Amino acid sequence: MDFNVPYSPLVDRIIELALQEDLGTGDLVTNALITSSTRGEATLVAKSNGIVSGLGVAARVFRALDSSIMLVRCQNDGDPVVQGMEIARIRGSYRSLLSGERTALNFLQRMCGIATLTRQYVSKLEGCKTRLLDTRKTAPGLRILDKLAVLHGGGSNHRMGLYDLAMIKDNHIAIAGGIAPAVEAVRAAIPVYTRVEVEAENLDMVQEALQARADIIMLDNMPIDMMAQAIELIAGRALTEASGNVKVEQVRAIAETGVDFISVGAITHSAQALDISMRIKLIR
Repeated sequence: MDFNVPYSPLVDRIIELALQEDLGTGDLVTNALITSSTRGEATLVAKSNGIVSGLGVAARVFRALDSSIMLVRCQNDGDPVVQGMEIARIRGSYRSLLSGERTALNFLQRMCGIATLTRQYVSKLEGCKTRLLDTRKTAPGLRILDKLAVLHGGGSNHRMGLYDLAMIKDNHIAIAGGIAPAVEAVRAAIPVYTRVEVEAENLDMVQEALQARADIIMLDNMPIDMMAQAIELIAGRALTEASGNVKVEQVRAIAETGVDFISVGAITHSAQALDISMRIKLIR
């Protein structure tokens, strides 16, 4: 069975840039020691426990170097793995396997790390209606991959960028002179189907956001007791999102307030890469 990843020209551009960065004019040692006809088989092995993510991206790295490479998955994206478990096997040009190894592993290890941390948060939400969201706090240029890893970890994607949801934050409110004029101006300028989210730091701001008919109200850095009061005040008239330096040990208590979403920047900006090795052997 082959790997796959939802097609996006952006993913191919990211891979092209990464390979250009690493290979430059060519792999000096590999090209000197190994003929283009030499074949090899590589095994990707987990060196620590975690959640798999990025197999399709790693596959496309190798395919960019050698379209004839054969790939067989031992696990699927989203699957848990333990130390020593095989994740995938790759067969093809020994040169391509060596030259693509670091780039493929860089993508795979980062994405597995994000999926693993995401799953830790999601596991705390079992039995709750609350969904975990990512944020825009992603590695520059890698957002589409970071957010794909969140999905593999069981989380959900928030907005992809500044263009697909209108989020009115504190600086916007200040320059507009309040929540009501900010929402009014934004609604007049955006497509009618675009949702508007307003950041609120206290109950007065929550009330203003309700009066302005915000679609989503972000409860930003609120204590749990204030958050619970805000949920009661909103009473289903808008979706609610809790945000603000949420730690994994806090996420259950926040969910139990009845909030619809919890957004966590740490799952993409602070995830530790999963340790994965690639072992290559010569095919004779």
